[in-house]
Amino acid sequence: MLTLIGLCAGLIGMRAALAGLFAHAAVALVIAGFIDGLDGRIARLLRATSRFGAEFDSLSDFLCFGVAPGFILYQWALRDVGRYGFLPCIMFTVCMALRLARFNAAATGDPPIPTGPHAHAPRAYAHNFFTGVPAPAGAGLALFPLFVGLEAEKLGLPWLEALARQPLLVAGVLIAVAFLSVSTLPLWSFKNFKVPSELVLPLLLGTGFYVAVLVADPWAALAAAGLIYTVMIPFSLRSYRRLRADAEALQEEVPEEAPPDRPAAERPRPASPPALSSPA
Repeated sequence: MLTLIGLCAGLIGMRAALAGLFAHAAVALVIAGFIDGLDGRIARLLRATSRFGAEFDSLSDFLCFGVAPGFILYQWALRDVGRYGFLPCIMFTVCMALRLARFNAAATGDPPIPTGPHAHAPRAYAHNFFTGVPAPAGAGLALFPLFVGLEAEKLGLPWLEALARQPLLVAGVLIAVAFLSVSTLPLWSFKNFKVPSELVLPLLLGTGFYVAVLVADPWAALAAAGLIYTVMIPFSLRSYRRLRADAEALQEEVPEEAPPDRPAAERPRPASPPALSSPA
């Protein structure tokens, strides 16, 4: 049901863009992204996960974060460019489809990582990272010019709104995010993220502050979130390389395992003890 509501939110965003209500369109996609972050977790919490739900969630993600952002930006800034104005939108949608297909294939096709005291798998650390920008984050990055334009309109800054509506800027952002989505850059997934105890209080205060800014000035907060996520990319890459180096060093330190025991039928039988002589 949550996935279905998120799908409807994406469709409503596209309908709002057709009517020229771009603020409503942006809000609809933000709601779709919020729902996408909840539906899987709630399903696991209620033990209601299923293959059908996973496939439906992927289809909803493709429409909400692969089709709708390009469609909205086309209506907002690229419609009057001419025949080439739709090309960045096509490239963005195609790359998002490839990114989601790769994610689904990796989720169902990779062999399970072995466990045990000697199972130092080189890719075990990779579970904390996405490969490429995930679809919801990619949609948020693609909509960065729209967030800036809506904030400029709110503040009465026509020059900034005109800059955010520049077709070359919007097309460049769409193409850049498209390539980031299909790249092999490792990015923090935050699924297994553990906050050190000394950072819990600052994180809670920062989250509360961001929520307050999001309520008071949503477009500025959403644009700032896109900038923060972009700045995090090199730090994610550095963290991934450090964890990979640690895993490889740990793997080299593990002594070579002894060969597995032979089956019981092939083991040599121990010699039977000598029979005890009966007392005289």
